[in-house]
Amino acid sequence: MSNRGFEAKLSRRSLLYSSATFLLAGVTSGSARTFSGAMPWSPGTATPPRPVRPGPWMFFTADEAALMEAAVDRLIPPDDRGPGGKDAGWAIFIDRQLAGPYGHAAGLYARPPFMQGVATQGYQLPDSPAARYRAGLKALADQVKDAFGGKPFHELAPADQDKVLTGLEDGSIVLKDVKGAAFFTLLLQDTQQGFFADPIYGGNRDMAGWKLVGFPGARYDYRDWVDRHNEAYPLPPVSIMGRSDWTVKD
Repeated sequence: MSNRGFEAKLSRRSLLYSSATFLLAGVTSGSARTFSGAMPWSPGTATPPRPVRPGPWMFFTADEAALMEAAVDRLIPPDDRGPGGKDAGWAIFIDRQLAGPYGHAAGLYARPPFMQGVATQGYQLPDSPAARYRAGLKALADQVKDAFGGKPFHELAPADQDKVLTGLEDGSIVLKDVKGAAFFTLLLQDTQQGFFADPIYGGNRDMAGWKLVGFPGARYDYRDWVDRHNEAYPLPPVSIMGRSDWTVKD
C-alpha cells in the first residue's frame, strides 16, 4: 500500500475555527432558513449500522469463500504484529457487504454511458460489485485449476498464491471474460476497507487493523490530544459497539 501525503497551510484547529465562523456568519446575517417550517430531520429516522452476527456465508459459496479467505490472507498476511486477513474477518466483511446494498450498487452511479475512466473518478461499470465478484471469482478459479493441475487457489503454496495475485495485478494473468487487473483492484480495495472499517461490519476483528496503525477508534473525546502531534495515543481503540472488556460480567 502506498500513502499519498499532502501539505495543508491551515492547521486542523484553524480550519475548524474558520468553518465555525463561516456558519455563524451565515446564521447572524439573516440567511438561516428552515425547511417546511421545521427542522429537516425527525427523531428516530436514522439508520444506524447493524452488527454483523456470526453465521454462514451470505453471499459467497463455500468454494468462493475458501478462495477469498486464502486471498485476503496473502494480501494482508499474518505476522508478529497481528493476524492476517482471514483470522481478522476481512472475507466476512466483504461477504456481508456484497450481500447488502453495496453489492447491489446502491449509492453508485451505474447508468450509461459507460467508458474507461481514470483512478480519480467514481464507479464506471454497468455491473454491480456482486456481479463482478461472482464473475471474477469463477474466472480466477478456472484459471488457477488450469494452471496448477486442478488445484484450487486455497490449496496452493503461499508463493504460488502470491504469483497468481501478482499476475492479476500487473495483467500478466488473463482471465476469461473478466479484466483481471480491474478485479484485483476491487478485491484489494474491499480488503483495505475491511482492514480499517469498524468491527461492527464484520472485519477488523478485535480492532486488529486499528491496533496496527495506532488508530483510537470511536472514542468520544480527543480534546486533550488535538495539539499533541507525533505522540502515540496511549489508550486502546474503541468500536462503535464499545469494547468487550467493558461488558459487565456476572
